[in-house]
Amino acid sequence: MSILTIVLNILLPPLAVYMKHGVGTTLLISIVLTIIGWIPGVIHAFLVNGTR
Repeated sequence: MSILTIVLNILLPPLAVYMKHGVGTTLLISIVLTIIGWIPGVIHAFLVNGTR
């Protein structure tokens, strides 16, 4: 995982997920989790971007 991805995971989780996976279910889940709370969005972004 690059430094840019780590910074985006923390600051803008949906953008980081979009850059890695494009538009799809993963992005929608990231947006919903970020709206519910910033921390769940960050955790989801790290999990999704760290696995591939």
